[in-house]
Amino acid sequence: MKHHRSRRQSVKYWLASGTMVALAGMFINPRDLLSARAPKDGCAQIVQPRKVLSREQLSQLLSIPERDRKTRVRAIVKEPYCKLTSLEVRKGVKAEREAYPLAFDPQTRLIILYEGDEYAGYSFSFRQ
Repeated sequence: MKHHRSRRQSVKYWLASGTMVALAGMFINPRDLLSARAPKDGCAQIVQPRKVLSREQLSQLLSIPERDRKTRVRAIVKEPYCKLTSLEVRKGVKAEREAYPLAFDPQTRLIILYEGDEYAGYSFSFRQ
């Protein structure tokens, strides 16, 4: 009977601990934790401070297939607002990233990825 009682207490402690973790999760915004580690705008170098990307430029860019030439992409989007830190997406391949705020939604930026002289894709970055 004594063993049964200590087992109940263990279960109560586990439930209490789980409840505390759940409550903490309700009051902590994970974005605050991430933004504390990341630079405010993520730019390593500002290139064109007034640069924005129009809807037309965006639609033209989206028609370009991945692995096309970087020069073809740059002919459409021109110079970026900023360059982000480079990273390694595939092992041993350095990737450059450039950011373009959208003219029609300044809180959203298009991030273009290049591997050498090839266009490797894009993603969107949403800021609040």
